Amino acid sequence: MNHQIHRLQSGLYFVATPIGTARDITLRALDVLASADVIAAEDTRSMRRLLEIHGVPLGDRPVLAYHDHSGAKAREKLIGFLAAGKSVAYASEAGTPLIADPGYHLAKDAAAAGYQVTSAPGPSAIITALTLAGLPTDAFFFAGFLPNAKGARRTALEAVRDVPGTLVFYESPRRTGEMLKDAARVLGGTRDAVVCRELTKKFEEIKRGTLESLAEDIGGAALKGEVVVLIDRAGSEAVDEGDIETALETALENMSVRDAADSVAKAYGVNKRKIYSLALKLSAK
Repeated sequence: MNHQIHRLQSGLYFVATPIGTARDITLRALDVLASADVIAAEDTRSMRRLLEIHGVPLGDRPVLAYHDHSGAKAREKLIGFLAAGKSVAYASEAGTPLIADPGYHLAKDAAAAGYQVTSAPGPSAIITALTLAGLPTDAFFFAGFLPNAKGARRTALEAVRDVPGTLVFYESPRRTGEMLKDAARVLGGTRDAVVCRELTKKFEEIKRGTLESLAEDIGGAALKGEVVVLIDRAGSEAVDEGDIETALETALENMSVRDAADSVAKAYGVNKRKIYSLALKLSAK
């Protein structure tokens, strides 16, 4: 397959690569990889294989490694190419660079030096998992990888317990069962959750249930492949409107409309604007 090869403007191009199925790469990503003067990659072997699969000629262009352990010297080398007027394409091993992957310091340094930084967007395990999970997507919080140690993991879960959106985590397949047990203990075993494994790959698997049921189902088993865990927000379960109205009436005896609405909305984990409207009606009686 022929890809558009043209002179790219000097700058740093972050390129999203497939998280599983090789054909998920975008045409623009292939054009950038075909045209960049220099290619940098978290895993150079994976990059060379991706170029080979899609028939992108490498020629004599350099392919340089840049990963979590590369350090300042590797960044300086890439910034040097930008200083020489070259175009540099960077890709992590899978998915979108910087999203729980290397690239942040490179992007920061390049932008601070005044060079163009842009993106050829595409696959992301976070967005793919949200699409398939069946949990609310109006708001979500990506928490990355939780700490390995049990105590630190529980502390990290406690910190996001009241986030008003779906929680998204990357997790090691070996620790998924323990993570679910800790999440059930800290967040509540009845919260809905989803475990996504091997997204876009042949053995893609989506497990849905409560934190408690998923923890029991997976137990101490060591899963295979990449894992994304999604957990529903707190207070998303059905709330009796009569209870809310009673709580508002009580709060309005000693609070302003705004303070009463704030207090009840936080207590029941429901939409503040809706509660405020109800509080206005009750206060006008």
